[in-house]
Amino acid sequence: MTQMSSAILTRCIAQRAVAFSIILMLLAGSGLSQAVETAADFTIDSYRIQPEDVLDVFVWKEEELQKKVTVRPDGGISLPLVGNVEAMGKTIAELQTNITTALREYIPDAVVTVSIAELKGMRIYVSGKVSRPGEYEIGRYIDVLQALTLAGGPNAFADVDKILIQRRSGDRVEVFKFNYSQVQKGKHLEQNIMLKPNDVVMVP
Repeated sequence: MTQMSSAILTRCIAQRAVAFSIILMLLAGSGLSQAVETAADFTIDSYRIQPEDVLDVFVWKEEELQKKVTVRPDGGISLPLVGNVEAMGKTIAELQTNITTALREYIPDAVVTVSIAELKGMRIYVSGKVSRPGEYEIGRYIDVLQALTLAGGPNAFADVDKILIQRRSGDRVEVFKFNYSQVQKGKHLEQNIMLKPNDVVMVP
């Protein structure tokens, strides 16, 4: 590579990094972004428990049933008296109800509280032409731009207008398009969706 070509490439990378930083600041300060508004839909109450998440299970007045458990790869947890309970894919409220129902045979008036101690299952993946592709354990909900930032942003060879987000739900796969140039211009900001566990951001 000639000295001139190297200088041009370096300048392109710098310009893209600056543009990426500017768009993040604009979105952070914009109250009009639909993507930012929809972040409220992704609260801990709506979170679906994933394998490797660590849960605190508390049964009122039953100290021996208070336990910290890790969700197994098969999606279950093991608890005294009730044995195996399916946790994966459940919200906290749903799991509390299921544990309470299972305990009624032994403790009719059981009051169960479940909380998430560690969001170990909250992972996303960024692949393709970014600075640091790989798996990211994020522990919170983030959007597409934030995921790209974690991965160091698209590199100088990326086709940033054809970014795809792949989301798998059972046997079903959804694919969402993300056009960086449009978002950069403040258009179609709804593309900057909130990511869910195991989403894959693909940068061609």
